[in-house]
Amino acid sequence: MTAPIPRDIPDLPAVPGPPLLLPAPVPATAVVGPMHRPLAAVFRLLIALAAAAGVVLELLLGTPARTLSYFSVQANILLAVVMLSSASRAWRTRRPLPASVTGAALLYAVITALTYQVLLAHATPPFAMTEAAPPPARWHAQWTALQLLHTVAPLAALLDWLLLTPAARLRLRHAATWLLYPLAYLAFYLIQAALRSPSAPARYLYPFLDAQTHGYRDTLANALLIGLAIYALAVLLVALDHARPTPVRHRG
Repeated sequence: MTAPIPRDIPDLPAVPGPPLLLPAPVPATAVVGPMHRPLAAVFRLLIALAAAAGVVLELLLGTPARTLSYFSVQANILLAVVMLSSASRAWRTRRPLPASVTGAALLYAVITALTYQVLLAHATPPFAMTEAAPPPARWHAQWTALQLLHTVAPLAALLDWLLLTPAARLRLRHAATWLLYPLAYLAFYLIQAALRSPSAPARYLYPFLDAQTHGYRDTLANALLIGLAIYALAVLLVALDHARPTPVRHRG
């Protein structure tokens, strides 16, 4: 004998349908794998060689301790390392370095170029990075080193960013982070100058940061103006990075 069939059959739970796909915050074309990019690899290798050549020339012309104390030399060492690594990754089909790293190297290189062209290139007496060097001349190794560090390598790095680097990778939060190194360099610069004898030649490396001539008040005021200019330049790079079209088109 079977059980009676109930008159009211309870409602069965609904069969779940496919999940609703939400719009992705990143376009699908941006989520692509790395590609073999020989042109970018060769160009970045040349940038690394130009920056390294400028550093080596300055090391040969002056003392290592003094040469390595310049912001431009340290910035070009960072640029050479970053470009060499980027060249290797582009050649070996590896993912690129984080944008915060490549953006920092670009920013410091551009700062080096602008500072030299605006404040140092036409200084009197002529700016030199060695203590006993004659005035820079077109045929002299000192002039060649200055141009490699302050013109050739920074300009090539800027061209690499404009022509060979995907756009919209930099973020506004990077701008504040990039200020940490210039602030640390300023502290190192003033401390090493204070520890040297007041009669030591070229105690201060940069004339606009010469506390012995201008006093600490004016020197710190100049440093503040330069720091604000660096931050403004960093924000400008981020804005341009999101406004420019990407020069790299990946195959699907």
